[in-house]
Formats: sequence, C-alpha cells, structure tokens
Amino acid sequence: MKKRIAIFASGSGSNAQKIMEHFKRSTEAEVALILTNNPESYVLQRADSFEIPSHIFDRNEFYHTDEVVDLLKNLDIDLIVLAGFLWLIPQNLLKEYPGRIINIHPALLPKFGGKGMYGDRVHQAVMAANETEGGITIHYVNEHYDEGEFIYQAKYRIEKDDNLEMIKFKGQQLEHLHYPRIVETLIRKIKK
Repeated sequence: MKKRIAIFASGSGSNAQKIMEHFKRSTEAEVALILTNNPESYVLQRADSFEIPSHIFDRNEFYHTDEVVDLLKNLDIDLIVLAGFLWLIPQNLLKEYPGRIINIHPALLPKFGGKGMYGDRVHQAVMAANETEGGITIHYVNEHYDEGEFIYQAKYRIEKDDNLEMIKFKGQQLEHLHYPRIVETLIRKIKK
C-alpha cells in the first residue's frame, strides 16, 4: 500500500507541483490531498491538473475544530508537507503528527526566519544584510515559526549585482531540486 502525503499551500504552489510531479508514477507514495486556506490559490488548479483532491479551510475550522485533523486521519495521511503555507500549525495537528510535518523556508535558518518572514520579505532581508550566500532550509515543524529541527540546507552564492528576481530564482531552483527528494527520503522511513 502506498504511503500518503498531504500538502498545505497558501499561494501559487510551485513546490507542491514539483512534489506532485515527483510522486506521479511512484509505487511507494502518492500525494493524496492538497489543502489551502486561500480559495484563490493557484495550487488548487495545479491539484486539479493532477486529479488530486483538495480541501479549502478557514481560520475557524483550522484553529478551533478537529475537522482538518479528522480529514487527514480518515485519508490515512502519513506525512504533511508545507509548501508556502503561511499559518502556524495548531497544537492538535502537531500532536497527531509528531515528527511528520515538514516545511521549506527560503533562507538559511536560523537567519531570516520567524513570523512574517516569507516570500519576498525573506529575500529582501537577505539583500539588506549584504549576505554573500543565500539558501533554503527544510525543517520539521513545531509550535513556533521556523524553529523546528533542520533536515537539510542548500546554499547558493549571491553576486554583487544580483537583484531580487535573481535571488528568488536561485532559491527556487534549489527548492524544486531538493524538496521532492527530501520528501521521498522521509516518507521511506515512515512505517505503514
């Protein structure tokens, strides 16, 4: 029986797409559900194109009920992958999936992380600090933004004339290359 992955996303979903592509023909695991807090999120169209079911939830459902947790349990989800999901994960979900929720952050944590640090804000902070390298961090999720144990980091050089778009591009290349591979490594370790 295939192991099952749920992906939470709030925006475009390019990382979600790379993961869906990666597992499309896998005999070991599948993306079983896409969840979003944003009904306008492009990730919903990406899920449709892969014929993967999706679920839209609001703040009340996520933080004040067990509906999302129950849905994941009913679908026998083994691993939760955050891919551009901007809300803090509630305690009931952390308790149900200990060590089985991961996130990707577009910087080399512990620098440039925390509440409100996502997307362009992270890249702008990296540029403002005159960093000579940027990168990505894949980490386990806990009750704090970007403070879970690191799983994997990858770096890229920042050249003097790199602008915001170049830095974003370099980071996204690393995300798309490494995130599906790390998800596969972790899902293989989970006992069904």
